[in-house]
Amino acid sequence: MFETIKLEVNNGVAWITLNRPDKLNAFNEQMNREMIRVLKNITKNPEIRCLVITGEGHAFCSGEDLAGIGQETNHGEILRNRYNPMVKQLAALEKPIIAAINGVAAGAGVSLALACDFRLASEKASFVEAFIHIGLIPDSGNLYYLPRLVGQAKALELSVLGEKISAEEAKSIGLVTKVMSADNWKAEITSFAERLANMPTKAIGMIKRYINDSWNCNLNEILEKEANGQRAAGLTEDHKEGVAAFLEKRKPQFNGY
Repeated sequence: MFETIKLEVNNGVAWITLNRPDKLNAFNEQMNREMIRVLKNITKNPEIRCLVITGEGHAFCSGEDLAGIGQETNHGEILRNRYNPMVKQLAALEKPIIAAINGVAAGAGVSLALACDFRLASEKASFVEAFIHIGLIPDSGNLYYLPRLVGQAKALELSVLGEKISAEEAKSIGLVTKVMSADNWKAEITSFAERLANMPTKAIGMIKRYINDSWNCNLNEILEKEANGQRAAGLTEDHKEGVAAFLEKRKPQFNGY
């Protein structure tokens, strides 16, 4: 079905594995296209309530495969046609997204991780804003997400100096949600993902939407969005189940509706 990625679905969690390990899972045009296609399918599938993105082998993603880049390459068109649609699909997905960063994330690989909601890093993971080393600027949403996560000064430092940082340093500056032992990697990611998949999916989607909206809204606008969102959340089956479980002193069984 796919040549550059792998897709598995277990217990409400979709796992996308970037599958070009011989190229450190670098993007080429086909990988971008396959990512866009699979993200559209995940968006439409109500049985999928969480998404994990990781890499095959020792790397998460090393960015664009430079073997396909020539002197006359129009980098802007590559972004408009390949990367930007992928990033927009991720931003529009109203389900929790985990970047399971198993190894190096460089260039657009960092951008991919930034576009996710949670970044769970192996102790062996590292991050490098590699764009500057080939005379380019960060892209694929990088300049949007990075300063929001680590602040303007740190974002400028990482982008201009292009120095590799470890998983622990990434955690200390707010880039990473959690650093995990390589020995328990898959089990810990699975546990975290299945926890999210068993939460109220529609409420998570609205939380994501309104937090994103908040950057461009004043307080009154956000108060109104919260009121509208809370009305919609209050009509879900998961809200009814949550209240019933609270009153009955039991653990709720949310179904994502």
